[in-house]
Amino acid sequence: MKFLIKSALLHILVLLLVYNLSNCVNGHDDSVTRQLQRPGPQYYPSRGEPWPKPQLRNLYNDSIMIIRPPIFRFKVLRYTCDMVEDALKRYYSIILKTVSHSAPIVNLANAKHNKSWKSDPGFKGYLDVLQVDLMAPCESMPHESMDEAYEIKIGTSGFEGTGLLTASSNWGILRGLETFVQLLYPADDFSSIQIKTTLILDYPRFSYRSVLLDTSRHFLSMKILKQNLDLMAFNKYNVFHWHIVDDQSFPYQSRKFPQLSDKGAYQPYTHVYTQQNIAEIIEYARLRGIRVVAEFDTPGHTQAWGPAIPGLLTPCYNKEGQPDGTFGPIDPTNEKNFEFIHSFFEEVVSVFPDKYLHLGGDEVYYDCWKSSPLIAAFMAQQNMTDYAEVEQYYMQRLVNIVQSYPKNSSYIVWQETIDNGVQVKKDAIVHVWKNVNVPQEMSHVTSLGYKTLFSSCWYLNKISYGIDWTTYYDCDPQNFNGTNAQKRLVLGGGPAMWTEYVDSANIIARLWPRASLPAERLWSDANVRNKSDAARRLEEHRCRLLKRGYQLQPPNGPGFCGVEWD
Repeated sequence: MKFLIKSALLHILVLLLVYNLSNCVNGHDDSVTRQLQRPGPQYYPSRGEPWPKPQLRNLYNDSIMIIRPPIFRFKVLRYTCDMVEDALKRYYSIILKTVSHSAPIVNLANAKHNKSWKSDPGFKGYLDVLQVDLMAPCESMPHESMDEAYEIKIGTSGFEGTGLLTASSNWGILRGLETFVQLLYPADDFSSIQIKTTLILDYPRFSYRSVLLDTSRHFLSMKILKQNLDLMAFNKYNVFHWHIVDDQSFPYQSRKFPQLSDKGAYQPYTHVYTQQNIAEIIEYARLRGIRVVAEFDTPGHTQAWGPAIPGLLTPCYNKEGQPDGTFGPIDPTNEKNFEFIHSFFEEVVSVFPDKYLHLGGDEVYYDCWKSSPLIAAFMAQQNMTDYAEVEQYYMQRLVNIVQSYPKNSSYIVWQETIDNGVQVKKDAIVHVWKNVNVPQEMSHVTSLGYKTLFSSCWYLNKISYGIDWTTYYDCDPQNFNGTNAQKRLVLGGGPAMWTEYVDSANIIARLWPRASLPAERLWSDANVRNKSDAARRLEEHRCRLLKRGYQLQPPNGPGFCGVEWD
């Protein structure tokens, strides 16, 4: 007996040793990152599980219904509009595209083909109609307080043999249609398209869920911008943060100042966004329930502005006190620059219909200002002792200009603006982006009473080999010490894709499905944290997006999707 006990103890010690060694190799005991020593994919995809995860989902008795695409249709019960009708056509096309990638699924309308289902106790009939009930007239433009809640009933009590999508707004209908098509999945033998009988009540955790694209470091084609808007809608994002110009190039084609793109774009005829292009993107986004918030970052990040506007940028001086031919941020000592700023941004707020304009205000480097005798004289005149005060002066003038326009417009600024003491409107939004002392910064900004956005740990241009999505999944905008009132000031946020090393050739694969992780954090309940569950759902989500025609990188290591590659 003692021998058996000793043997058992020895066996346990060996297992513990192996377990600990495994932890040392992997860094932690996380099944998402552990390499499994077995054949097959790293993670088998889930089946009919939506992304982002809904707030509430109840399944009914493991029962299913069958979708027959040749017969299936949407039926509008009450209100409709161009946006809803466009979405119904778009999502019916997605259903057909999903079927086309599952070659064995044929003749689904053939009763003989489907006879076997009638003897299956889990079979609850054919879902040939999804009723779509919009309970109020459509709103025309997405906005900061739009209602995106919806309800789905598939074969539930009182809805046996049928399905219903209900929402109070057209935005909720859009989000609900996306969830509905994600509920569809092929049977094990690919003999049918199935949907589980279910009840879903869903709404977003945060109202502002954005993806930032930088179109200055590399110009992004209209095709890529539209693909990204599609993928945003598939992940329930609702704001396209368009960082449209920067130091490297100025692709925005201005009506008032066409010389800005003539002299600042990489190529003034091909690498520009015309007024027609911009209107096209805004409309494409509108039909998907996505706002377009443009960013024109100043006073730094403006080197591409300089060639077109003489005197706009601060001349830099060498040690001998002579101009050295280089330029720094916008020169706040030149009053004509503020006349230009007033006229230019007046155009911008008329082109982009959203209430908010992102004014930037980040990364203003002071070396050039420090070298300038003009800046030194200005500081002496204004009784300034710190260059942050010069930045504060410029930003204060800028925000005063923007809020003077007749249009009811407001603005978003990067966190440095507030850190440097600029007084902004109470309905302005502060965007926290630095990945240093993030909880303290979030606590500080919200303690001042400002509405806040968060992007600090979602800079997706930073990459590493292996599974990196778990880091993004762990990150939460409300993870800071503060009162409930402070945390309610956090409107959301989103990932950023800066384009130093991506362009139209690789940005979609680099960005997605990595951007799906912040999407779930911003939409789903804060308690949705199970990474093993997320890994399987993410695997399915990536596969469904491949079937829709978007080529995205694998998120979880070895695996496969049943998609015919071109």
